[in-house]
This record gives sequence, C-alpha cells and structure tokens, in this order.
Amino acid sequence: MPQDSIIIWAVVPAAGVGKRMASDVPKQYLTLAGHTVLDTTLQKLFGLDAVSNIVVAVSDEDEYWPDSQFASHPDIYRVSGGKERSDSVLSALRYIANHVEDMSSTWVLVHDAARPCFSPVKVNELIATCTMNNMGGILAAPVADTVKRAPETGDKIIEIEKTEDRDQLWLAHTPQFFPLGALHSALEACLQQGLPVTDEASAIEAVGGRSLIVADRRDNIKITVPEDLYWAQHILKQHII
Repeated sequence: MPQDSIIIWAVVPAAGVGKRMASDVPKQYLTLAGHTVLDTTLQKLFGLDAVSNIVVAVSDEDEYWPDSQFASHPDIYRVSGGKERSDSVLSALRYIANHVEDMSSTWVLVHDAARPCFSPVKVNELIATCTMNNMGGILAAPVADTVKRAPETGDKIIEIEKTEDRDQLWLAHTPQFFPLGALHSALEACLQQGLPVTDEASAIEAVGGRSLIVADRRDNIKITVPEDLYWAQHILKQHII
C-alpha cells in the first residue's frame, strides 16, 4: 500500500496517574527541559510530516490538560480516557472512526505520552515498513541483558527460578502502527472477551493477527520511575534522538 494513499492519525493515551513516579503530579505533566513531558511528546509528533491529526485521551478529572500549550490546537482532539491504557486507546479509536470518511485508508500511530525521546527517523522507518508490507507493526529493541525468571512471593528475598533464552526476546516500544479498522476491531473484541491488553500488538495477536517489528534505538525510554526523568533530559539535551 503506497504511503501517500493513507491518512495517519496519532493517538496518545495520557490518562495514567504514574504511581511509580512517587509524585503528586501525573508523570505526563512533570517538567522536562522546560515543558511538560506530554507537551514535549506532542511537539515531536507534530514534527512528523506523515501525521495529520492527534487524539489525546485524558482523564475527565484531569486538571492539568487545560494548561497544555496544545489544549487549543486545531489539529488536536481530546477524548475521555479510561481506567486502563487500552480503554483510552479504544476511546480515541472510536472518535477517529466517527470522524473519517474512509476507515480502510486510515492508519493510527499509538504512542505513549511518557515516551518523549523517540527517534523521528525510526518512526518514519516503521511507517514505511508497515505500509510497504500492508501489515501493522511496532518499534522494539532486542533484549541485551541476561533475563532471569523469579516467582512473585511478596518477600524481600527473591530467588531465581531459571534463566530465560533472550535470543528471540524484544522489548516493545511505541509508536505502534496499525490500520484503524484492524486495531479498532481487535480492541473491541478483547474488551468484550475480558482479555488482557498490554499494548496494541498484544490486542492484534489475541485475535489471530500478525505484527512486524522494526528495530528501535535503546534510548526511546519510557518515563516510569524518577531517575528516568534525568535520563530523558540528558537524551533530549544531547539531541541524540
């Protein structure tokens, strides 16, 4: 499918509270290089020529979004986020489905609000690879460290159960890029069947679909714990993105 024959909407689920950040402010609204994490992410998404519009899913109780520099942007649309990330993504997809003329030519680029260090070059590679093969896909990094499995016991002392083979393991990143119709149907099916969804590719997988992997840079980190802010600031400051 030629890339110039499709329309791409970006979806940013931003309704999380970020409990592991140990902050009263949701992590997407923490300050990063003079702007909020969310605004930094949105600014970079707008820098992608392929993206036409962005849907941001935020909580109905969100008191910070109105202060975003993008809250009144004509090409950004706000929808109500849900309890789970997948609920927020599905809310955005329903909005897009109701506002496009042709779902068959519409693709969605789903990206974490707290992942501002993505490489535009890698995202463009993802878009090109998926459209060329007419199959959705994700950015992911191969696992570099030795992987250990340990059972959850609730104890402070954790005992290793076994070492896993890392040769075929990848760390899923975002953006994740899929045809609107396929992802919308997959998430609806998972919701109806009560299936767990940790990312968009897992929803596609759950209904028997296939996804591609495009190797990503390791510095496309997700801000999850306090020290991640330090690393994100360093990455953005050095422009190694």
